[in-house]
Amino acid sequence: MEINALLLAAGEGTRLRPLTLDWPKCLMPINGRPLLEYWILLLEQLRIQNILVNTHYKKEIMKEFLDRERFNGLVSYVYESKFLGTGGTLLENIDFFRDKITLFIHADNWCHCDFEAFIDFHSNHRPANTIMTMMTFCTETPSSCGIVELDNEGIVQKFHEKIKNPPGNLANAAIYLLEPEVLDLVQSLTTVSDFDLDVLPSLLGKIATWENTNIHRDIGTLNSLLEAQNDSVPALDYSNPDEWQRDFESNSIHRILSTSKKVSKNI
Repeated sequence: MEINALLLAAGEGTRLRPLTLDWPKCLMPINGRPLLEYWILLLEQLRIQNILVNTHYKKEIMKEFLDRERFNGLVSYVYESKFLGTGGTLLENIDFFRDKITLFIHADNWCHCDFEAFIDFHSNHRPANTIMTMMTFCTETPSSCGIVELDNEGIVQKFHEKIKNPPGNLANAAIYLLEPEVLDLVQSLTTVSDFDLDVLPSLLGKIATWENTNIHRDIGTLNSLLEAQNDSVPALDYSNPDEWQRDFESNSIHRILSTSKKVSKNI
């Protein structure tokens, strides 16, 4: 079955202020390249041909980034004048994903793993009677994450959303593969704003899991964003830089991050 992708990129990145006062979180550089570009080129490498990006914060900057010729025919985007929430965005654009598998990604997180293995697990190896696959990862800060409890088949039985002393450190990576039945459920719910809070509880017992043992990082704080600069990055095609890329290379955000990194080393 064909896969369409949703890249959620509307957040304001409040924990990264003052960096995000002038530049959106999803375009923060990771080793010199904007985070959202990694996601788009990764999906292109996976031969996913229809990608939808939602925007809200810093809409003009986002528009300039997404209107680039290199994304023509691959990426569509929708502007939300009012922030709809992760579930609200899916519901509002449900026709884009109808009768498809939906790859649902919080694109302001940094992730490096074997996505082909993730997709293969969902398509060919997930337990019977499950209708979505959640990517998970082991976190060093479980109280700041959504922690999951699994049965012997790796199916989610319980959620613990950012609680003190959760029972374990296996966290929800907020990257999902959804079968069309999940979209049917989304449409049937009375209230859909936050996908994790409003939709996932209705799917307990039907959520398979696949663990990312490589890199998954919330870059929502300065320290985490600085740590990401030392991570290995996917081998993607960055040949033939366009005008936007050349302008980005001279963006002051690189200097600010470099200065911050030097200061953090001296503390």
